[in-house]
Amino acid sequence: MTEEESGTPHWLFGDQLGPHFADPARGGPRRDAPLLMIEARSVLRRRRFHRAKAHLILSAMRHRAAELGDRVRYVKADTYRQGLREAVGDGRVTVHHPTSHAALALVRALPAVRVLPARGFLVTHDEFRLWADGHAGKHLRQEDFYRWVRRTHDLLMEGDQPAGGRWNLDHDNRRPPPRGATELGVPPPYRPREDDIDAEVRADLDRWSREGDVRFVGEDGPRRFPATRREALAALTRFTEHRLATFGAYEDAVLAQDTTMSHSLLSSSLNLGLLDPAECAERAEARWRAGDVPLNSAEGFVRQIAGWREYVWHLYWYFGPRYRESNALGHHEPLPDWFTELSPDATDANCLTHVLRQVGETGWTHHIPRLMILGSYALQRGWEPQAVTDWFHRSFVDGYDWVMVPNVVGMSQYADGGRMTTKPYTSAGAYIDRMTDFCRPCRYKPSVRVGEDACPFSAGYWNLLHRHRSRFEHNARMIRAVQGLDRLSDLGELLEQERDRRDRNA
Repeated sequence: MTEEESGTPHWLFGDQLGPHFADPARGGPRRDAPLLMIEARSVLRRRRFHRAKAHLILSAMRHRAAELGDRVRYVKADTYRQGLREAVGDGRVTVHHPTSHAALALVRALPAVRVLPARGFLVTHDEFRLWADGHAGKHLRQEDFYRWVRRTHDLLMEGDQPAGGRWNLDHDNRRPPPRGATELGVPPPYRPREDDIDAEVRADLDRWSREGDVRFVGEDGPRRFPATRREALAALTRFTEHRLATFGAYEDAVLAQDTTMSHSLLSSSLNLGLLDPAECAERAEARWRAGDVPLNSAEGFVRQIAGWREYVWHLYWYFGPRYRESNALGHHEPLPDWFTELSPDATDANCLTHVLRQVGETGWTHHIPRLMILGSYALQRGWEPQAVTDWFHRSFVDGYDWVMVPNVVGMSQYADGGRMTTKPYTSAGAYIDRMTDFCRPCRYKPSVRVGEDACPFSAGYWNLLHRHRSRFEHNARMIRAVQGLDRLSDLGELLEQERDRRDRNA
């Protein structure tokens, strides 16, 4: 930043709340630069967000403003443009690179706004572009990117080799839940205490809802996720010191009565900018080097932070704004009302009931229920991928456009035809039965495909393969599954059952 810009106000978006967004040593504004925050009501009108998400974001913004004191001007406006006019008129403003295509288009359309480099990630846009362009003509695979990040940031390395001799310990992190257990028995995650700011936000949301200005879905109970830097650091400490050790082995397992298991619940703090990914990964590595956690747990967490999160962020920008329109499978079915309304009692599939209830009550569930229950169900039924993406975006406290477009379009719905992943991530009921405790009390049977006892995931899986056989039979990772269609003695009944279902929903 030049000397003449020393007095230029710096605009902080609502997901740029950590100290690293205002640090001049990291490319931020000068220490004497005034700061600006804008609470734009139009953002809440744009989508029917989960009530807990709206509360968390506004609480985090107002808490940050209170911490900054006289240095910040906090403007409540109808739109960002209106807020900027009120705060600075035609004056100049700087802002770090926003986290969505729409927000970036907005700030670039304003001649008085200077966009600074993105913060909150390990890899810069230019660095990723150089890496990706070096793979021209090849698939951009997360595993290759992850190894590159590990090397360049010296994470879990022993010289030029990965700690323990293997880059990826995912094979060690796929244990089903302990037989007969209802919980892992680990200390619970950090829980913040609400204060007067939280009460003020809740009162505003109540008033806006009564006035019909905005509409929400889901419940807003006591806040479960950090809204300040201090709370986020406490949550990180709680995880790394008391929960990380058991994270790895049961990373992909699900227990109905233990909704958080050993997961960190740090995604919302990272995505609000309250935590920096480097400090999270380094804290986990330090615990492993101290002998306090096994390598598979430390590596599994580092892979989530330095591998998957970074990969998703950069693919969002590298693939561009049209990527969200991908629909390689031609899926156009609308989402049913019971799903969009988070109505768990509308389905009698035990796994869907539990997961939808958790999302409705908290705005969160970990990655396996998201991918292998919610996302898999949507894929199998041919729901329109843009609508599924929007649902995930607004229903989760950690859901942002950059998060959900690649995760849903590419990973969950395979709508990009394989640009991001090598196969669709979906399964029949046997996987859910193996990795969760949902199936035993369920009225449906994982091994049954047709009839009253048919598991909707088992029926849905084989119907999906049949619908897209011509595509999947050329996929090396899918060909054996597709060949299994020819061995199904009840395939005719299965297809008739699917036609009846579609006729009823037409």
